Amino acid sequence: MSLIPTLPETIARARADLRMGLPVAFGDHLAAAVETLSPARLADLRALGPAVLALTGRRAETLKARAYDGDLARVALPVGADLAWLRALADPAGDLMTPMKGPLTTLRDGDAGPHRAALALAKSAQLLPAMLMVAAPAPPGLTRLPPGPVLAQLAAEAAMAPVAAARLPLLSAERSRLHIFRPDDGGEEHYAIEIGDPPRDAPVLARLHSACFTGDVLGSLKCDCGPQLNAALAAMGQAGAGVLLYLNQEGRGIGLANKMRAYDLQNQGFDTVEANHRLGFEDDERDFRIGAALLRRLGFGAVHLMTNNPRKVAMMQAHGIAVPERVPLVVPRNRHNTGYLDVKAEKSGHLL
Repeated sequence: MSLIPTLPETIARARADLRMGLPVAFGDHLAAAVETLSPARLADLRALGPAVLALTGRRAETLKARAYDGDLARVALPVGADLAWLRALADPAGDLMTPMKGPLTTLRDGDAGPHRAALALAKSAQLLPAMLMVAAPAPPGLTRLPPGPVLAQLAAEAAMAPVAAARLPLLSAERSRLHIFRPDDGGEEHYAIEIGDPPRDAPVLARLHSACFTGDVLGSLKCDCGPQLNAALAAMGQAGAGVLLYLNQEGRGIGLANKMRAYDLQNQGFDTVEANHRLGFEDDERDFRIGAALLRRLGFGAVHLMTNNPRKVAMMQAHGIAVPERVPLVVPRNRHNTGYLDVKAEKSGHLL
């Protein structure tokens, strides 16, 4: 029946539940995001049975907790563990002040599928990947999800639907057009900016630009995003044609709040990659398949890609977009972003 939510629609509902502090059911487990959990709901969840804190393998490595499940660790909650204890394990902000969190007892037996699905959902909701889990039946009214299909759905490529488009004169090119695309999984909308009349039968100058509120809007000196955005649009304007995809994947896909947490860790002395790992994320959580999908939807099959990231080139080519040329996009450094750019080159393979 068409009135019943599909799996992607139920996942979108579950994201909203987690962000509001509601638990979600994964099979025979209840899961709640530590970041948004209230003391009252923590008490109610613990009353249902033994509780476990699911953490990614990255965060477990920082905490020196054994990740018997490889990509995640299931930490048994000790008697008396309160919300402050949980949040200290979930959020690395205070790690240097209180480095000793253990000893932590982690589980090695049993099915970790529900925990893995819960962590993936937390990431997709741009929450800290730390989930309180209790094996218990779901009370009426909670969103219920099957762990295996959820993991498969979250890993699937979302379909993009055009929503609106209009002419939009820009400083870099007065003959421009802005397209809005909406994914079918309830995620963020993405944008495509056409400069001039880019050809569909020949390679076009193109850039995949990830949203950066701090750099693109505020003019932050901690990154090179704003200057790269302006330089790419200027180059397309000068060439008379081009397409820039503005992808809403802030902070390498972890969201603005987690990006600010990463900045706080960088102020404590960690580099970009180390900060992401301490938060429980991978180096880069972005999905560049979105860019390939948008280019195909707009009718482009080949691009001269403006990027310093070879991974973008490989991803485009793997998803049907020919890249006969990589166009470097190097902008001037400043004293605030030199370390950041060095790490991009040394650890992330950017050609700077």
